[in-house]
Amino acid sequence: MSHVETKRGEGEVVNTTPPKRRRRGSLFVIGRQPTKSGYLFIAASVFIAIGVCWWAFSALGVVPPIFLPTPQSVLAKLAQLAQDGTLWADLKISLYRITVAFLISSLMSILFGVLAGSYGFWKASLEPLVDFIRYMPVVAFVPLTILWSGTGDFQKFLIIWLGTFFQQVLMVMDSVKRVPVDFIGLGRTLGMSDRKILWKIVLPSAMPGIWDALRVSLGWAWTWLVLAELVASTSGLGYRIVVSQRYFQTDTIIGYILFLGILGLITDQAMRAGEKVLFRYNRRRS
Repeated sequence: MSHVETKRGEGEVVNTTPPKRRRRGSLFVIGRQPTKSGYLFIAASVFIAIGVCWWAFSALGVVPPIFLPTPQSVLAKLAQLAQDGTLWADLKISLYRITVAFLISSLMSILFGVLAGSYGFWKASLEPLVDFIRYMPVVAFVPLTILWSGTGDFQKFLIIWLGTFFQQVLMVMDSVKRVPVDFIGLGRTLGMSDRKILWKIVLPSAMPGIWDALRVSLGWAWTWLVLAELVASTSGLGYRIVVSQRYFQTDTIIGYILFLGILGLITDQAMRAGEKVLFRYNRRRS
C-alpha cells in the first residue's frame, strides 16, 4: 500500500497519507508574491522581450522604417535632440505645466473630497455635480478653453485640471468614507470636537488612500498634458510630437512617446517611495 492507515479508537480509521505537493511554482499560487529580485527580473524580461520584437520587426523590414524605425535610430535621434537642447527645453516647459496644474487640482480635490466624505451637506452638494461633469469628455472642452483663455499656459492648466480634478474628488471622498466608523466613535467618546476628529483621526486614516489616488491620477495628468500640447501649442513634449508628424519624423515621435513613458514611470515610483516614507504607520502588502 502507498499509505499507512492507523486506528484511533474503535471503528475509526485515520489516513496518514501526506498531502500531495503542488505542482505549480509559488508564482502561480493565488496570493503568492515573487521576491524583490524575482519581481525585477520578470519586469525587466517583459521590457527586453518587447524591445527584441520591435528590433526584429523593424530590422528585418517587416514594417517600413517610415512607420517603425529601428530602436537604434530612435535612440540616436533622442541623443541628438538632447545634445542640441531641444529635448530639455520641451521637458522644462512640460514639467512646469503639469506641476502647477496637478498641484492645484490635488489641493482642491483633497479639500472638497474630505468635506464631501465627512459631512452630509457637502456630499449632497458636490457628489451629484461631480458625477455629472466627470462623464463629459475633456477633449470636447479644448475648443472652449481656447476661446476662454487663448493658447497660453493657463489653457494647458485648465485642460489638465478638467481631466484630473473631478476624478480625484470622488477617489478622495471614497478614501475618507473608508475610515472605520469605530475610529470616529472613539473620538466622540473621548470628547473630541468634530474639528479635532477630522484632523486627528479622519485625515491620518484616509491619507494613505488619498495619496494612492493622487498617484493614479498623476498618470491621467500626463495624458491630458500631452493632449493640451498637441492642440494650439508652440512648445512642450506634445507640441514636438505634432511638429514631427507633419514632417514624417517617426523616430522623434516614438522617441518622445517612450520618453513620456519613462517620465511617467519615474514619477509613479517617486510617489510609491513617498508613500513608504510618509505613511509608515500604514503597512500594506505591495
